[in-house]
Amino acid sequence: MKSSSIAGMSLGGGQKENFFFCLFEYFEKEKRWFLTSLKQVRDEEKLDRDEVITNWINNYSLKRLVVDFPLTKPLCETCSLDCPGVKHCHHPVINNINRILNDLLDIDTKMRDENPKRYEQEREVSNQVSKRAVITKGSCDHMLSKSFKRRIKKGFIPYWNRPVDLWVWQYYYDEILNYFNTSYDSFGNISLMLMNRFHYLLRHFPSDLNLYESNTYIILIELLKAKVIAKRDIDNLKDLETSAITRVKIAKAIEKKLDLFIYTKDLELIAKNIKAFESFLLAVSGYCLVLKQTRQVDKYGQKESANLIAPIFS
Repeated sequence: MKSSSIAGMSLGGGQKENFFFCLFEYFEKEKRWFLTSLKQVRDEEKLDRDEVITNWINNYSLKRLVVDFPLTKPLCETCSLDCPGVKHCHHPVINNINRILNDLLDIDTKMRDENPKRYEQEREVSNQVSKRAVITKGSCDHMLSKSFKRRIKKGFIPYWNRPVDLWVWQYYYDEILNYFNTSYDSFGNISLMLMNRFHYLLRHFPSDLNLYESNTYIILIELLKAKVIAKRDIDNLKDLETSAITRVKIAKAIEKKLDLFIYTKDLELIAKNIKAFESFLLAVSGYCLVLKQTRQVDKYGQKESANLIAPIFS
């Protein structure tokens, strides 16, 4: 008897032929979670890919789905205030975000001015260990890196960035940059066609389906922090010669950590197709949500939550 389920579906990149579903289900008799379905979205007889997606959700009576797609919009798209421009934006959420960014810079400047020599020494140590500053109610854990400081100085763009972007920057900016040589951007890997298609699909999803978003970089970083995987695994994911075997290695490490059962045929799919692997990671993130092992994401005064999942594995 099944009592719970969660699914992941990677949408990033815009190649619809590479969409995969990954379904985890809990079976009461075995007292264990199983990966019960890992399927590629293809056109079927009398059904196009969009209908395949909605049919898959309906057939499994799915109630929770995790995607790597922004579920909320930048504030500018829903703002009804008279717009004075980015520099003079008076939206209360943007005011709060700008205050946080200014606090970050003010604390950093104060540390530098009070003891320049110690500041540079600590900055060097901070850069070496790849740590990030997390600001909570005006307090700072440690030094801001040069890269994150540059990100802050670029400012928050209300017609492009979402409030949840700031939360991700605070917790993961340097790690994403150091390990994956990129920066987090809600819409950086999303085409206009894919955005329109996803919003079309939303109109056909069941009304009781709860949607969440996550990010494969965040999931891998949390796996690394919990020592489920090693840094060399992340490096090997980026190498064409080692990526396939590394995806299987990571999946097996997660299987052992979470007491999850994965069939051999699904491990083969994970090895062959990166989108299958990414959908698997998204389902893993949802699994942590079911177990309530996730980080609390700040909304910064925004009424609407991004439903972003940052899993915890330790």
